[in-house]
This record gives sequence, structure tokens and C-alpha cells, in this order.
Amino acid sequence: MKKFIVEFIGTFFLVFTVGTCVVNPSEGVIAPIAIGAVLMVMIFAGGHISGGHYNPAVTVAVAMRGRLPGHEVPAYILAQLGGAVFAAWGATFLKGPSLIDLSEEVKYNMGQLAFAEFIFTFALAYVVLNVATAKGTAGNSFYGLAIGSTVMAGAFAVGPISGAAFNPAVATGALYLGLLSVPHYLAYIVAQLCAGALAAYVFRVLNADDK
Repeated sequence: MKKFIVEFIGTFFLVFTVGTCVVNPSEGVIAPIAIGAVLMVMIFAGGHISGGHYNPAVTVAVAMRGRLPGHEVPAYILAQLGGAVFAAWGATFLKGPSLIDLSEEVKYNMGQLAFAEFIFTFALAYVVLNVATAKGTAGNSFYGLAIGSTVMAGAFAVGPISGAAFNPAVATGALYLGLLSVPHYLAYIVAQLCAGALAAYVFRVLNADDK
């Protein structure tokens, strides 16, 4: 139960920060830095209990890598999605509804958006597996910084394109907040989960002796 509470709390603060930074943003707020930083500190806070996934795609990757029992995966994902929904409600309570008009013409097509999400979700899951689950980096103290920095870099790189969710829980919060349409949400979920699975496969190929 402790693991699932930690996953709920960590995902809550991640999605809450995304929502309050992105919905009707305040002047001077640099969202990628805030989002990367909150993910970093939440990983440091809860990583020793749950692994600090806060992301269903990462949970899938860690499970496929063999570091999370399969029967715990549904509870992890439910805790993460629950944290995301509560966070989205809290952000809406503070900031009001999003002023973004989803009916406006989108600059990028669905393939481009899904590709952006796939690339950096893969990067995120790949980094998580290598810094938080590999024998070669066991006991390190930098994994939270590495993972948070990956999200920050991705947010700067493709945030203007896809919104930089890289996480089905964040995408769920974005849907609730009115930042994503349903078709885009579904495409993001598929791209993100496939990216997590691919990251696990690549890790196992490159670290065949790390069981």
C-alpha cells in the first residue's frame, strides 16, 4: 500500500505543477524547469519506496525489465491516474478552465505529435531503467536529477510541438484540463506506452547480463 500512496502523491505533484504552470500561465513562469524540478524532488522523496515512477509508461518499462512484479502494475497505474485526476481538479480550482481553444488549427499533424511524444517518452524510460534499475548504477545519488533533467530537456525541445506529456498520467491530466482533445489523448497514450515497452527491450538487449 505504501508504494501506491507514494505513486499517487508523486504523480499528483507532477501533474499539479504541469497544470498550474501551463493553464493560463503567469508571467515569468518557465514551465519546463518547474516540471523537471518537481519530478526530480518527488523521485528523490519516494524513489526508495516505490521506485518513483509517477508514469504508467515507466511502470510498463520497469515491469518488462523485470524489476516490478506484474501483479502490481495495475495498482501502480491506478494510483498514478488517480493522482493525475485529483491534480487536474486542483489546478482547475486554482487557475480556472483553460483558455486554449482546441478547435483552432493545429500546426502539427497527428503523426508529428505522436512521434514527439514517442521519442522523449522512450528517452525518459531509457534513462530511468539505466540510472535507477541497472547494476552498474546501483546505489547512485544522481538518478532523480537525471530523470528530471530528461523531462526538462524534452519539454524545451518538443513542448511547443506536442505539449511534452511523455506520460499517460500527465496526458490524462491534460485531457481533464482541456489541453488535449480525445483523439490526441488516445494517440499520446499509445505512443507513450509503446515507447516504454521499446525502452525495456533496448535495455535488455544492451544489458543482457543484468537480470
